[in-house]
Order: sequence, then structure tokens, then C-alpha cells
Amino acid sequence: MRRVSSATANNDIQYNLRLQESKVNNLNNQLGSQNRLQQLRDDPLAAGHLVRYQSYATRVEQFEKNAKIISDEYTVAEGYVNHSVQIMQRVRELAVNGANGLYEKDDLKNMAVEVDELLKELIQNSNAIGPDGTRLFAGTRTSNMAFEAETGYVKGADEPLITSVKYQGSIGKKNIEVDEQAHLSMDKSGNSIFWAEKQQLVSSADATSFSVRQESKIAINGTEIKLEPGDNVYSVISKINDSGTSVKASLDPITKGLNLETTDSRQLWLEDIQGSTLSDLAIIKDSSQRPPYNISNSVTVSGGSIFDTVIALRDSMLSGDIESIGGRVLGSIDNGLDNLLTRQAEIGSNYERAQQAIAKAQTNQLGATNMIAREGDLDFTKAVTDMKMLDYVKQATLSTAGRLYESSLLNYMR
Repeated sequence: MRRVSSATANNDIQYNLRLQESKVNNLNNQLGSQNRLQQLRDDPLAAGHLVRYQSYATRVEQFEKNAKIISDEYTVAEGYVNHSVQIMQRVRELAVNGANGLYEKDDLKNMAVEVDELLKELIQNSNAIGPDGTRLFAGTRTSNMAFEAETGYVKGADEPLITSVKYQGSIGKKNIEVDEQAHLSMDKSGNSIFWAEKQQLVSSADATSFSVRQESKIAINGTEIKLEPGDNVYSVISKINDSGTSVKASLDPITKGLNLETTDSRQLWLEDIQGSTLSDLAIIKDSSQRPPYNISNSVTVSGGSIFDTVIALRDSMLSGDIESIGGRVLGSIDNGLDNLLTRQAEIGSNYERAQQAIAKAQTNQLGATNMIAREGDLDFTKAVTDMKMLDYVKQATLSTAGRLYESSLLNYMR
């Protein structure tokens, strides 16, 4: 039998008061932070869910930021490509006017001055800088100028003019994560956007006796192709054509050399990744040379950029070559304009995909926020009610203690 003494009753009252004080402090902390869980031990199961939901919300927030970065870049890129389209449309107007035979040589020279200014605007657009301060059309070499102009003497000109424009970027793509296991590829390489014609390489080296000597790997426009020892030129051609890259390979019927031609307007990018197959076929120089200007001297190259086209128009106007303006040059201008419009449509399509990724991330973020609120947010009404109940219990406990302490030994000595 437990003997209930005054000390025992006092200890029970003190314990209850401390317990109530702890609950009041915990509720005050919850009300102050608006969070139900102050420590993991408050609700281990809910705390585990909360940590996972918060981690997911952080990832979704990053996905949204990534998609917005892509969207902003494509918005700016589309603006520069659209301006380039307008420039090429004006270039075409000047070419048509120059080819109709109604203008004198002095008039053509005056037109050439405007064409040269339009060329400079095109180069400025191709070297445009995006929202993040990097070059838009330089592939993954975003700290470099995408295109570099070289000047020299041009017949009929009074001062040095731009004679060539070379691509200094890369064909690398930036893959940015916009969802779990989902990426958007940022492909804005200038040597495809600002190209006018299909590029063709014709080798003069007889390849009929060629054979791959060791396990090799070549890269054409970024697509890697494996070659096995013993593969002859026909096997190489077959593997290139089956690789899915935008290049068609064939054997030249006259020179018996390997021919390569892009299936759309772009510059060829050739590399020997392992071995020396392309070098042995006399297509490129040794691997120490960087593409795209590593083409062998024995290879005939045709198909240039829109800069080459505009330069050709300007030079034809300066020399008064009306026949060239109305033939080859005008056709090349049309090809370049068509390619710019195609690339502009691709950029617009990629922008829409980025917008869809943003919308999806925002929806997922809302769902994650609701899950976090369900597990971790405080039910304010219930917390206030519990606080009032604890206050009532505390007052009742203090009242009971007061009545208990009224009795003492002196009450029984009267």
C-alpha cells in the first residue's frame, strides 16, 4: 500500500506543473514558427516524409530555374536570328536589283557599300551575347567569339574589306535537366544556323584499297562511329550512312575517293577520335589540327556560309559581274535564307518545350508545397485551442495546490 503524504502530493503537483509548462513552451514554439514538427522525435514518420518532400521541392525549384534559363536564351537567340532573316531579305532585294541589268557599274558599287554594311550586321548577330553573358551561337565555347572576320584587299574597293568569316566555336550541346531524368538540349551552333548551303567534300585520293588497320572511332558532326579492323571503304561508307548523322557518304566514280555531303545546310565537323581512319583516307589532316579547318589540302570543298554568300554578292557588285549575281549568288542567298527560317522555327519549337517544362515544374512545385504543408504546417486553430486548454488545466492545478497548502501542523494545534 502506497502512503500518500504531503511530500508525495507536492511532488505530483510539481511534476504536473512542469509537464504543462513543457507543453505550453512547445505550443509557443509551434505558434511562433508555424511548424508542427520542432524536432524529429515529435513525429518520426511525418518527419521522414517531410524531409523527402522538401528535397523534392528543392529539385523541382531548380528544374524550373533551368527551364527559365533555357527559355530566356532561346528568346534572345530567336530575336537575333529573326533580325538576320530581315538582313538576308534585304540582301536578296539588292541582289535581284543588281541582277536585272538596269544599273551602271557605279550604281552597283553603291549597292556594294550597303551589302558590306549588312555583312557587318550579320557578323554582329552571329557573335551576340546571351542573358548570362556568354556567346549565343558558339556551341560550348561560349567565352570565344563565334565567328572571326578577316580583312584584305578586294578588287574595286578603296579600302580593306572583310574577305572571309571563320567559325571559332564548337558543335557541342548543353544538356540541362528540367525534370527527373529529362533534359533539354541547347543546340545553337553557329556553323549550322549561319550556313547557306550543303557542304560537300570530294577527295582525290583513291580509297579502293583502303582497309582499317586497328579498332578505330571517327566522329562526324558529333556522332561517333566505331570501325573494326579490316573494314574497307565500302564498310566505312555504310556505317556513316547508317549512323543517323546529317551526312551522306559515297565513293566518287571518277577519283575513287571518299565523298561526304551534309543533308542540310551546315559545316562538316570531322575528327579521328581513335586511330587515323579519316586521315588515312586523306579527308582530314592529322589529329593535331582542330575541326572544322582540318580538311586535307587534297580535298575539294564546296558549300559555304551566309557570310561567304554576302561577300560573294558584294565582290560581284564591285566588279560589275551581273551574270554571277543573278545565277550562283542569288541561288546561294535563297538557300541561306531558307536555312535561317528553318533554324528560327527550330529555336521557336525549343522555346515552346522550355515553356512546357516551366509549367510542369510550377505544377509540381505546387504539389510539393501542399505535401510539405500537410506534414509539417501547424493547425493554427487546434494549437490555440490546445493552448487555452493547457492554461485552464494549469490554473486548476495551481488552485488545487493552493487549497492543499492551506492545511499545516498549526491547524491541528489550536
